[in-house]
Amino acid sequence: MGRLLASWILVRTYQPYLLLYFVICFSLFVYFCVGIWPESPSFRDNDMGGVPCRWNGVCQEGEEFNISNCNRKIIGARWYFKGYEAEFGKLNTSGRVEFLSPRDVVGHGTHTSSIAAGALIQNASFKGLAQGLARGGAPASRLAMYKVCWSTGGCSSADLLAAFDDAISDGVDVLSISLGSSTPLSSYVEDVLAIGSFHAVANGITVVCSAGNSGPFSQTVSNTAPWIITVAASTIDRAFPTAFTLGNNLTFVGQALYTGNHVEKLYPIVYGEDIASTDSDEDKARSCDVDSLNATLARGKVVLCFQSWLQRSPSVALASIMGAKGVGLIFAQLPTKDVAISSGIPCVQVDITVGTSVLIYMTTTRNPVVRFSLTKTTLGRQISPEVAFFSSQGPSSLSPSVLKPDIAAPGVNILASWSPASSLVPDVGQKQLPSLDFKIDSGTSMSCPHISGIVALIKSIHPDWSPAAIKSALVTTASVKDEYGGQSAVAEGAPHKQADPFDFGGGNVIPNKAADPGLIYDIEILDHTYFLCSMGYNDSAVSLMTRHQTVCDRETSWSQADLNLPSISIPELKKSLTVWRTVTNVGPVMSLYTARVEAPPGVIVVVEPAILSFNSTANKLKFKVTLHSILEVQGTYTFGSLSWEDGVHVVRIPLIVRPVIDDFYAET
Repeated sequence: MGRLLASWILVRTYQPYLLLYFVICFSLFVYFCVGIWPESPSFRDNDMGGVPCRWNGVCQEGEEFNISNCNRKIIGARWYFKGYEAEFGKLNTSGRVEFLSPRDVVGHGTHTSSIAAGALIQNASFKGLAQGLARGGAPASRLAMYKVCWSTGGCSSADLLAAFDDAISDGVDVLSISLGSSTPLSSYVEDVLAIGSFHAVANGITVVCSAGNSGPFSQTVSNTAPWIITVAASTIDRAFPTAFTLGNNLTFVGQALYTGNHVEKLYPIVYGEDIASTDSDEDKARSCDVDSLNATLARGKVVLCFQSWLQRSPSVALASIMGAKGVGLIFAQLPTKDVAISSGIPCVQVDITVGTSVLIYMTTTRNPVVRFSLTKTTLGRQISPEVAFFSSQGPSSLSPSVLKPDIAAPGVNILASWSPASSLVPDVGQKQLPSLDFKIDSGTSMSCPHISGIVALIKSIHPDWSPAAIKSALVTTASVKDEYGGQSAVAEGAPHKQADPFDFGGGNVIPNKAADPGLIYDIEILDHTYFLCSMGYNDSAVSLMTRHQTVCDRETSWSQADLNLPSISIPELKKSLTVWRTVTNVGPVMSLYTARVEAPPGVIVVVEPAILSFNSTANKLKFKVTLHSILEVQGTYTFGSLSWEDGVHVVRIPLIVRPVIDDFYAET
């Protein structure tokens, strides 16, 4: 079924968490992934009280994992393989490529777990880079691990559903799931993540999922069910500048994660296209694609490569060069802050302008050479947050009336715990590197647990809030500005652009504001059942999904646009449409809110009533939003917002509208 979303990510001290840190007590976590490394210092249980009596889970033993590996931090662990073996065949654990237990051999599960709930670790670093205090978003939370995916590849649908059932029965509070699948998406009544999460949410469990790493292309977002919190990845202000100097004494700066000994030495530099293994491989060699380089000509040299649309990864180029016995890589690519791990040799990422300057030097010099300097770590010297280049974008290809992703959180160059059993060396026959306890990585796999940690904190403050209420609090208080210049947030792409709701939903998360949102948009599980009916699924499929006998009323008109989400998304606006929303006051009992609209271009928006007055007998009020297109041509998606303001709170939801005309395809 699902596949692991590529993980490239904490734990740096993320300042907005600090206000909430002291109120967290015993929220529980669950991770559907490839296990956990229990000996990691991030999972120490120092100063933690006893396991909550409401916990019903177990610590399941297996290879290199016994009951003693659980503690007051890791309070539960299970592993699932019967579905995998029925679907894919017997698990191959020869050569210790996997453990038949909850133990993590890949690193992904350990990384994401420590991002969400890792304990405080002083002087954590990746080989001296990003050194400082490492901690998870909710460091006092408990962890339970449900290992359903394996390093040999794949996750079984049966195992995933079994894990969902166990997690619900065990009593978890938050499900953090860094899994997903690529387009085309399965229907909600066939997608096991949608099915399992539906039942979790019906039991009051908030489910947080990754948006996917297929950006910067539209309609690539995964995990699009409205009951899930879907998380995009954004950048942080930490950078890893790495200088290199050419033979003409010109110095350029890129980014790298290199701390080896190939520094301050002169090396010959060649262009990938010039050392192609065959004439037919020149295009592939330009980006240093797999097996495209002549090993004789690459040996002992630094190679300059340019990203192509077929080969965008510096990691692939690095593996290719290492396989050809090269000693370094300068990789020219579209601007991005995501930095690849350098395995044994320097891998400096630069933009195409710098790459072109290097190439011009090489073509005008008889014996071009280059010298690398060590990577440094800087903080606060680059604007953030920006939506990551790789982060999957909306609209949802399955239900465009449901805005996805919902929210963005840090997911680029994050330091977090890692499994020492995992190797960083690409599969090119190189010698294994020493094991690592911490690694820097990027991906929506890692932005997901950032939100999971925040959800645990919110849930500890507001234990009676539903999953929909928690999602509403996150979305309506998010920021659409950067942290430094106060300008509109940017999305990395080709080219960079102003970020919109298809990039980051409500915006970049602000944890402290989410704890006090003022108003929330709540949803009952029955509303999600109506949503499934509106998708056109038959009664049998909906009944199987909900585990309740359901007869969809085909005679009654129920619009997906009226699902009480903290957003309004109209994929086809023909002239005018009225939608309804209900808000619940969770702030001061006596509150007065006024509507403020930023209408999408080409659309007139009217909110009625424009003032909401809450008191002791009226804490839940309904309003309608009428949208009218003033365009007489087929339009594209445009964006605006609706905010309710009381002088303290700004409760903002995105407005997404695509005007259309009835006779667009008519003959002229």
